Amino acid sequence: MRTIGKVAVVGVLVAGAVVARHVWKRMPPYEVGLHEQVVSASVDPKHVEGPRIGNCPMFPADNVWNTPVDGLPKDKHTEAYIDLIGPMHKVHPDFGSNLLSGIPYSFIAEGTKRVPTKFEYADESDQGRYPIPPDAPIEGGPSSTGDRHVILIDQRRCMLYELYAAKPQPDGSWKAGSGMMMDLTSNALRADGKTSADAAGLPILPGLVRYDEVAAGEINHALRFTVPHTRNTYLWPARHKASSDPNPHLPPMGMRFRLRADFDITKFSPTNQIILKALKKYGMILADNGSAVFISGVSDKRWDDDDLHRLSLVVADDFEAVDESDLQLLPDSGRVDPVSIVHN
Repeated sequence: MRTIGKVAVVGVLVAGAVVARHVWKRMPPYEVGLHEQVVSASVDPKHVEGPRIGNCPMFPADNVWNTPVDGLPKDKHTEAYIDLIGPMHKVHPDFGSNLLSGIPYSFIAEGTKRVPTKFEYADESDQGRYPIPPDAPIEGGPSSTGDRHVILIDQRRCMLYELYAAKPQPDGSWKAGSGMMMDLTSNALRADGKTSADAAGLPILPGLVRYDEVAAGEINHALRFTVPHTRNTYLWPARHKASSDPNPHLPPMGMRFRLRADFDITKFSPTNQIILKALKKYGMILADNGSAVFISGVSDKRWDDDDLHRLSLVVADDFEAVDESDLQLLPDSGRVDPVSIVHN
């Protein structure tokens, strides 16, 4: 789901009248390239291997998405956040065997042409031609009235392209609400205040539950989730807010939660235990306004929907917010502080 808070606006005085416009400025990232992986390998060997997608890393191994948070302190606002989310709201895997559920992604075939792409939120989107095939999978299918995310990966360049509200046009071009290009080998974040294809200004792909990961026996990254109401601010690594509500008891975008260490997962299937172990070790990052405790994943015919539904035995009250402030090294980088990793 999206909200009118998708794009932040401020009043600007123009010709004696106050006119609303976007004021977020695009700034170059502080970090780009493979060098972060070399640094992480020399500082902390435990984090050399990170998640991968095809031939590419899913960001460097020392990226915040790929960092365990089971040793970090509990956030002092946990109880207030859970109370407003709703303690008895059940976890809902927002994916399954129905190929119209979940958020799809696809690899860009060699020879795919870059096509003109126009954005509703142009000043918060990465401009340029996007390599979108005419049959690119759209979240919810071609007739969807939902978020219509399109996620594409260029394995030759290790580039990620994500679109929100994407619609193909008769002339071969595309229109979308917003769009983002991101280097999968880099820890660079979006410019501060800029959205992405997600309300929090985060990439969607690294937070999805993928069947192949579960089949391999481990999910080694944080997951993406939504709640109905958020505060009018955001925490690192998020870059954008989607609310005007200042209530301090509402969680901000980017807030990370983890399944409590004492939660008993032995009653769940091996498949669900893998997902729950990831929620204990890596947690989940609040990325958008939507239904309560909906966890995002990729549709796949191999999912057992009845088994996934048993995750609803887990409720919001089984989670706690995480204080990951010590992990931040630079404000515009997703690389975690290697000293904090060692000490936690």
